[in-house]
Amino acid sequence: MNAQDINTLFRDKGRTLGSVESFTGGMFASDVISVSGASHFFKGALVTYMTEEKVRLLGIPYDLIDKFGVVSKEIAEMMATLGSQRLAVDYCIAFTGNAGPKAMENKPVGEVYIAVCAYQNVEVIRFNFQGDRETIRKNALEAGYVFLEEMLKKYN
Repeated sequence: MNAQDINTLFRDKGRTLGSVESFTGGMFASDVISVSGASHFFKGALVTYMTEEKVRLLGIPYDLIDKFGVVSKEIAEMMATLGSQRLAVDYCIAFTGNAGPKAMENKPVGEVYIAVCAYQNVEVIRFNFQGDRETIRKNALEAGYVFLEEMLKKYN
């Protein structure tokens, strides 16, 4: 599964997609729009790399971030849900995680949460990737494509 596959699936189904990215820094959006025709289904992305942007752009309450940390199932779920609303899309994928080089919020390097909101239905998957920053980010991107395909089949 890759950007071309997602392009074909979303265009064929007539569904819209958006993304909210933290540690991937816009990598997903950049990859998706590298394929001709993405403008038919990909509406946009929010890169909320810093915590304050998760609060300001998405409206995630600070108390939830303090309680769970930005690298968490709960925050990934909120990123996808609120991103779906802000971008007005059928599907929104969100990425949050720790790509290193050291632990943060007592979360190990490689801990990643990917969430997809599909028509108000949100699912989150947790991963523990190994490798350097770029490897972890690339693994998250690939896992995100597979997860999106699964969600498109489930909620279409």
